Amino acid sequence: MSDFTYVENVAHAHICAAETMDSRVVSVAGKYSPNWSCQLHCRPFIKVPTWMVSYVVILIQYIHDKLGYRMYKYSVSPHYIVQLASRNRTFDCSAAQKHLGYSLIVSLEDGIKSTVASFSHLSKDSSFMRFGNFDEQSKAEKLLGSGIVADVLLWRDERRTFMCFLILALAFYWFFFCGKTFTSSAAQLLLLVTAILYGYGILASDICGSAVQNIPSSCFEIQNSDVKNSIRSISYMWNRVICSIRLLAKGEDWSRFFKVMAFLYLFKWIVSYSLAVLVGIVLAFAFTAFFIYEQYESVIEGLWAVLLFGIMESKGLITSTLPDSVTAFLRNNNGSHQEKAHFS
Repeated sequence: MSDFTYVENVAHAHICAAETMDSRVVSVAGKYSPNWSCQLHCRPFIKVPTWMVSYVVILIQYIHDKLGYRMYKYSVSPHYIVQLASRNRTFDCSAAQKHLGYSLIVSLEDGIKSTVASFSHLSKDSSFMRFGNFDEQSKAEKLLGSGIVADVLLWRDERRTFMCFLILALAFYWFFFCGKTFTSSAAQLLLLVTAILYGYGILASDICGSAVQNIPSSCFEIQNSDVKNSIRSISYMWNRVICSIRLLAKGEDWSRFFKVMAFLYLFKWIVSYSLAVLVGIVLAFAFTAFFIYEQYESVIEGLWAVLLFGIMESKGLITSTLPDSVTAFLRNNNGSHQEKAHFS
């Protein structure tokens, strides 16, 4: 059975039964009254298909998780909720009213109000609210800059994120799967955007009784601060690349050399395989990896700590098997780098 009642009504029913039995009423002596004929309320009949309601409840639960209540664990599944709401049986308490003098002391509406109020009160004092501050920024949000990009990639606004993903997916298809060169695709896309903007600009302000909002010119303007920040970021990246090239040219930092070689080999392998596959993987990674990392941050960091520990242990085992001359060379190389870093 998937039915519910309120503890006040149950207690009142037991009291009525005890008082009736103490009064030694002949009509109830030794008489069995089944549970389904003594209490509870009439249930509304849901005419919407159950599978549709189930999908809606799952969607609501997903949206509830997206709002930041990550520490909460659902004890009741959406399938059980749908089963509970789709019951169409009715209950007759006339026998209890006739023989026991029973009547509802808490109505359905009052019971729902008191239940919601009690859960709201308990949620403020519950233990899971002490695990962390939900207003605190996550590491993924800090990594993305806590701006519009973070809101889009972390699915803060599902509508905006879906629109951005749809636009990028269409651009990906336009440039890589239309069978045209990059220059031709870019020129046609620019022509299409220009025609759409020009057509939207010459529209009347009122069409069929609905107002058409004009695009302000400020949407096409770029602030001077944004331009300066972009140029500053590009120059910073360029200086880092030049500094890395100079360090590689000296031939002293073997760790940096192996990192650069591994990165270039991986990039060469991916580009030689398919540039479209690389762009598709990056697009899917951007819209899924940061969101997954934010939801399971502690689990991922724990796995990364275990992996890092395994790598360090493997490095120690490999170093112990190397000849003494190679081990001494590596130690001297690391010591010289530490001295240079200290003096610099």
